[in-house]
Amino acid sequence: MNSSLRLLAVALTVVSMSACTKKVKPVEQVSDPVAPTSQADDVDTGGMNDASNDFSPAGLDRNPCLMARTVKFDLDRTEISGEFDAMIGCHAKFLTMNAGYKLSLGGNADERGTREYNLGLGERRNNAVMDVLKAKGASGSQIEGISYGEEQPTCTESTESCWANNRRVEFTYSK
Repeated sequence: MNSSLRLLAVALTVVSMSACTKKVKPVEQVSDPVAPTSQADDVDTGGMNDASNDFSPAGLDRNPCLMARTVKFDLDRTEISGEFDAMIGCHAKFLTMNAGYKLSLGGNADERGTREYNLGLGERRNNAVMDVLKAKGASGSQIEGISYGEEQPTCTESTESCWANNRRVEFTYSK
């Protein structure tokens, strides 16, 4: 019963926090009924590509949503926070428009837990990101994942803020 109350409290907190998120007014776009559309046009990037519509290879270093290449996770979790949805959508669009590129996902965990557990957790985090990329139109043949577990920390202090930075999946492109 006690765990049920905790679960209910967490669920209520999540619901109340999501209700407080800022609503972004969509920009109306006039579409040309004659112009062909591609699968890449159908990828939801959450409006992040409005600031920079460059999904060419040069866009990897210019487009703000493509320059963001890290998805962070909560402790012992594989669920992707909504704050990363648009960024992942931008990367899916890039992959659909640039078939010659491959994306390597590097799954990481903090130092807590056994080495084996953390390798598995890194792999599950990779799979979660890969599933979202594919759902947004990216080809699975362009994506590979490798789990580093706790072996490649960005921070080596034993503090919560440091551990939070180590719980991540990083995107690395190659041609």
